[in-house]
Amino acid sequence: MLGLIAFLLVVWVAVIVIGAVVKGLFWLVVVGAVLFLATAAYGYVKRTAIR
Repeated sequence: MLGLIAFLLVVWVAVIVIGAVVKGLFWLVVVGAVLFLATAAYGYVKRTAIR
């Protein structure tokens, strides 16, 4: 499960970078950042719930 979360975090970072590099795709940066934060929070909650 944590492997999937790590993979999704990498994908969201890639989306943020693509949005930052390509002009006019600022919305992609915003969406990527929101998804990154949501995935990181979900992973943190799941990790602490396992303990």
